Amino acid sequence: MTTAISILVASVGGSGICLMIAGTLRAPADRIKPSSVGVAPRRRGLFRRRLLAASAGVVAFAVTRWPIAFPLTIVAVLGLRGLGGRSAGQIIERLEAIASWTEMLRDTLAGAAGLTQALMATAPICPEAIREEVGTLATRLTNGVTITTALRSFADELADPAADVVVATLLLAATERAQRLGDLLGALAESTREEVAMRQGVEASRSAARSAVRTVAGFSFGFLGLIALFARPYLAPYRSAGGQVVLAVVGGLFGLGIWLMAVMVRPSPVPRLFVTEPAT
Repeated sequence: MTTAISILVASVGGSGICLMIAGTLRAPADRIKPSSVGVAPRRRGLFRRRLLAASAGVVAFAVTRWPIAFPLTIVAVLGLRGLGGRSAGQIIERLEAIASWTEMLRDTLAGAAGLTQALMATAPICPEAIREEVGTLATRLTNGVTITTALRSFADELADPAADVVVATLLLAATERAQRLGDLLGALAESTREEVAMRQGVEASRSAARSAVRTVAGFSFGFLGLIALFARPYLAPYRSAGGQVVLAVVGGLFGLGIWLMAVMVRPSPVPRLFVTEPAT
């Protein structure tokens, strides 16, 4: 009976937390701006990760009946997710796409096409990683938006320092009639590819450190789960208030170590040329 009540309380509490998270992340439709459309998939991914963490916390509390197990499990799931290399891989993929698109733009300009026409011509054939943003740029130009305004919005949507350099070059060409724009775009594409190669080497070394930390943390959590399932008398002292405090301290120190490792292997943000003004 006590176990059933504990599971019910944990489920209700976890559901309430999940609903609060959903309400926090879900923005009203009339508040979503066109420039924030690309952020929606990231917000949905963040919502799913938090929902998974809350569910894992409910399960941990139901199995151990430790109040501290719920927050510690949530922090552990979210912390281990931060050790993934997906974000860096996406950055590298986008850099490669920007380099390829810059070369396409250079080749199109070599065919005696104007800058506006070249930008619109590359929209259907640009790399998949930036096709949505380039397509939006072409749509704005088709609808009569000035090239300077369209390019600045394009830079905001890509939000990448390498793209900022390319956009700054295109803005200079559109306003000051820059000479030898094709040669300059070719040089930018080459420098971007060099940055891609450098980041791939750095990411390879970081991935080894992330794998080691994930392995240690995974074995630690797995061992603790096995003990909680098959050796409960061994963990009986931790059911007291003092034991919960000890678990909170140990778990906090362990989580702090994982967080520090995640910070060490996380790519450092590069300052951008174009800074978006905060919405009022």
